[in-house]
Amino acid sequence: MSNNPRIIQLSRFLDRRGNLSVIEEMKDIPFEIKRAYWVYDVPGGESRKGHAYHKSHELIVALSGSFDVVTDQGSDPQTFSLNRSYYGLYVPCGVWRQLTNFSTNSLALILTSTPYTPKDYIYSRKEYLEIVSK
Repeated sequence: MSNNPRIIQLSRFLDRRGNLSVIEEMKDIPFEIKRAYWVYDVPGGESRKGHAYHKSHELIVALSGSFDVVTDQGSDPQTFSLNRSYYGLYVPCGVWRQLTNFSTNSLALILTSTPYTPKDYIYSRKEYLEIVSK
């Protein structure tokens, strides 16, 4: 598994009645899905506090609207703009990420490889940078 975040194009089935996209674990994404959560009602232009995981991998999808995901591994931040429901951003464990620049009424879906475990989170940027520098 790559240690770098990357965009994954999800399957799309186009139909005049409406389109459909699919995410299958270990096929479309490189992990088994253990948890799904979503972020919504974020005021336009706002950001969410960043974090990283010790063990969990995630896929972030803009189901509606748009937002940016800023990732880095201690240097050289990358910004991924998510605005299509058939693109997901794969974020491996050990990568700092922050969701920013939400459009009004956007909906972010996050799929993770582990159940919620508070000890897996790194919420402090300072702590994260100390871990990465070792």
